[in-house]
Amino acid sequence: MISRRTLLAGTAALAGTALFGRPGSAPAFTRPLPPAAVPGPETIVSVELKAAERALSLPCFDGHALPMWTFADQATPPVIRLALGQRLNTHLVNGLTRPGEHVSIHWHGIRLPNDQDGVPYLVQKPVEPGESYDYSFVPPDTGTFFFHTHCNTVEQLGRGLAGILIIDGDAPEPYDADELLVLKDWRLNDDNTGFLPFLTPEGAGKSGTFGTVRSVNGMVEPDITVPASGDVRLRIVNIDPTRVSEIGVEGAEAAVVAIDGLACQPFPLRSWRMGPAMRADLVIRTPADGGTATLFDYFSAKPVPLARFMTKGPARRTTPFDPAPLASARITAPDLSAPVTPMTFSATATAQSVASAAGDDQGFLGPLCLAAGTFWAINKASWPGGGMDQIPPPLLKLERGRSYRLQLRNVTPRMHPIHIHGHSFTVLKSNKRELPPHFADTVLLLPEERVDVAFVADNPGRWMLHCHIIEHQETGMMGWVEVA
Repeated sequence: MISRRTLLAGTAALAGTALFGRPGSAPAFTRPLPPAAVPGPETIVSVELKAAERALSLPCFDGHALPMWTFADQATPPVIRLALGQRLNTHLVNGLTRPGEHVSIHWHGIRLPNDQDGVPYLVQKPVEPGESYDYSFVPPDTGTFFFHTHCNTVEQLGRGLAGILIIDGDAPEPYDADELLVLKDWRLNDDNTGFLPFLTPEGAGKSGTFGTVRSVNGMVEPDITVPASGDVRLRIVNIDPTRVSEIGVEGAEAAVVAIDGLACQPFPLRSWRMGPAMRADLVIRTPADGGTATLFDYFSAKPVPLARFMTKGPARRTTPFDPAPLASARITAPDLSAPVTPMTFSATATAQSVASAAGDDQGFLGPLCLAAGTFWAINKASWPGGGMDQIPPPLLKLERGRSYRLQLRNVTPRMHPIHIHGHSFTVLKSNKRELPPHFADTVLLLPEERVDVAFVADNPGRWMLHCHIIEHQETGMMGWVEVA
């Protein structure tokens, strides 16, 4: 069996190379990961979240108030912050008034008990308008996570129904600042006074229906003031339903210290490709007082600036950049000798059928959660188009406590961020690119790519496995695995 320490040690050897499509070289960081954080006492943090339509405005709306759907009386996602070991008690109220517009909360990336996972029909009753529901769990991992609904997600998330969950305790050496950056596009009409349709057949059958306005924390290219010559943690969360970004930083040295909330051996950042629902924690060494560094998205015809970091104050650090690593993840190391099980992610519709559907939006949308048409499949099976309540057989039946090795095979010309509930994958290798060893709950598959992952099926229950381009999920690329 290969241990977690042995697996993650390989990152240092890869860190000096251009792993992710941006040229350059930098010395590898060698400081080892500290031991896993020790949970504190189980005190209780209580939160009420009320999903409701609220007329709210964000800076990127150009002064217009739009009918957003949010969990709180604010346009930006609420942030829940806990210490490791604390219990989160959440009272969810569905204040939406559209008949049948039920909700639930999926705590994305959290390895929680199955009955708290928030998937309607599979693990809980949907929360209908006027009803409420209570969640209670102790997150087992530190890091950066988020939460969202799991039915009609393309519209509910598109209107803003999401939040951020941060579990503190993973930074034995404090950084000089800690900044949250939430990436999201908005589908707005020409004068930014209303929303465009959130799902289109043409988009669903291709790479998704993209937003028209890009934002970070609800702003277009915000300026963020940070300490000068300091090591600043950037918690980058992609909550967009569709867009894949390739993030990079210019004007500052940068390192990746965590992926999907869990620590990795720090490695120099060239660029890191993030699909919907993926997170990356960076540490940047900021410029001297009065300087500027810029976060870019390189996955475009030309780099798109996302946010600028403006430095202010005396120098916080004078030593060479060598970012403090985060505490090790509390993930059981899988047995990598387990046999490989292929999982194939494929299309079910031809281009002609997609084009035909795109010409007639009427009748395309089916019951809440799923579209009437299915364009995508896992292992040649699509979730039935009749509704989320029509649960198909599991994709896999797994024995609790056993290690499993999967080969995720994308046989389509589109990218697919594949998300597993209740577990974290150990990402091993790709047939198309070098990847650093890391943990992830959402693995981005490039076109025609095969990525090997492994995990211990140590969390019993019925767990979703799906593409997190939400239109792909809601048009068939969704299934579940059973751990018993």
